[in-house]
Amino acid sequence: MEIKDRKENKVLNRVEISFSWKHDGKATPSRKEVMDLVRTLEPGSNPDLIVVKDCVTRFGQPLTTGLAYIYGSADAMSVEPGYIYKRHEPFRSATAADEADSDDGATQGGDE
Repeated sequence: MEIKDRKENKVLNRVEISFSWKHDGKATPSRKEVMDLVRTLEPGSNPDLIVVKDCVTRFGQPLTTGLAYIYGSADAMSVEPGYIYKRHEPFRSATAADEADSDDGATQGGDE
């Protein structure tokens, strides 16, 4: 994997990584594989706070590009829309999934 650009966004408390990955002779990498590789590129990052976005593989080329956001805290990650949480849910640890479920209940309280 090659890092094209790395920015520290202090306002949103995250590191933004633009990457490209040549995967000759292999299948398109899964979201989990991308998240694991991003985690190795940023030592000390919490895997529950990594978001992979805009992952695109070129047709007929073994090249995948995308963006990865590594948040500093769960509160900072709250800027992400709900579908992103759902998309990354299978990759979160049990404690992070429990926290997200309790947060959903608190934010979705309606007029009953």
